[in-house]
Amino acid sequence: MEQNANPLPWLSIIGVGEEGLSGLSPAAQALIATAETVVGGTRHLELLHDLLDRPEVEQLVWQSPFARTVDEIRLRRGRRVAVVASGDPMHYGAGVTLARHFPGEALVLPSVSSVTLACARLGWPVSEVEVVTVHGRPLERILLHVTPGDRLLILSQDGDTPKKLAHLLTQHRYGPSTMTVFERLGGHQERRIDDVAECWNSPAVDDLNLIAVTCAALPKTHILPRAAGLPDAAFLHDGQITKREVRAATIAALKPLPGQMLWDVGAGCGSVAIEWMRAPGRPQAVAIEHNRDRAAMIAGNAASMGVPDLRVVIGDAPSALKELSPPNAIFIGGGVTSLDLLGDCWNALQSGGRLVANVVTAEGEAALLSAHEAYGGAMVRIAVSRLEPLGGFRSWRPQLPVTQWMVQKP
Repeated sequence: MEQNANPLPWLSIIGVGEEGLSGLSPAAQALIATAETVVGGTRHLELLHDLLDRPEVEQLVWQSPFARTVDEIRLRRGRRVAVVASGDPMHYGAGVTLARHFPGEALVLPSVSSVTLACARLGWPVSEVEVVTVHGRPLERILLHVTPGDRLLILSQDGDTPKKLAHLLTQHRYGPSTMTVFERLGGHQERRIDDVAECWNSPAVDDLNLIAVTCAALPKTHILPRAAGLPDAAFLHDGQITKREVRAATIAALKPLPGQMLWDVGAGCGSVAIEWMRAPGRPQAVAIEHNRDRAAMIAGNAASMGVPDLRVVIGDAPSALKELSPPNAIFIGGGVTSLDLLGDCWNALQSGGRLVANVVTAEGEAALLSAHEAYGGAMVRIAVSRLEPLGGFRSWRPQLPVTQWMVQKP
């Protein structure tokens, strides 16, 4: 007898809408009805009460942190386990995490996501909407995506998120933005609330909500593009900043790529790390700075520019680097006077990684010349002059020339 080459996976991940059992396909219902263990939130398990009302089924409620639930599922590998989650589990849902922990072991049956439902209610093309989750993440993340005319769908943390979002938008001169809050999308208790951010005064909102925003700014609001080279004035700093023109060239040399990690060594106000993280694909960064006042400025700049996930490490290099995960790119913006720091950074860099160092002193340039001889790469000198007033006239005022070394590790 021919055997089935593709046996049914032991783990199934099933999307459930607010309509509960009636919205599930026969296949999804059968997987839940035959499961030995069903995992989900309290709300999900209540929606499926009719399928779970049997003594032989084990019910597990999500634990915090989520890793505990992953461990419980792992202990049941080989049994029939059904995980139920909201909407499309692979869209910012539990399915994403479980697929990483159990690659190739799960069968996923999605339902209609809240994003799709919200776009249907609003008449928005899904492909033209930016989706941002602030569930378990800082609300300031949305500032990275706020641009006049853009449409955002924000997956809320709880019922307080709409009020907090309205305040944040107003604080950053986006008070005219329109907000639509959808509660319990797709269920019998679905509700819609429309208002303008600066006028938001809605009573309590259900914890299960999604926010749609059409961004609009006040006149003369300074718009921050995602491209590298933001104005120096966009950052709070004490003079320790990689200037705009040099910063744009530095980011280009570092080559931010999706998901990759940057070390910004001697970060100053954090301008390079912040611009790296503002690049597409959610690259990550660690800013290493020994001065506590500047470290505080880094954190403030990161939050106001939409990258509050920037990690700030207070300490001196190279000792502060020892506990960090190996990076894909390293920027050294100051303090290069010997090969020691450059050698430590080179050794920490992953294969294929990029290292860029900028200096303005003769001693720093000597160190970079030695590094160039030892490791190769390329060196350039960047000279910038800015037009500034001079009495009743204008003149070009030169900035300190910057020597830049850039190298890629084999």
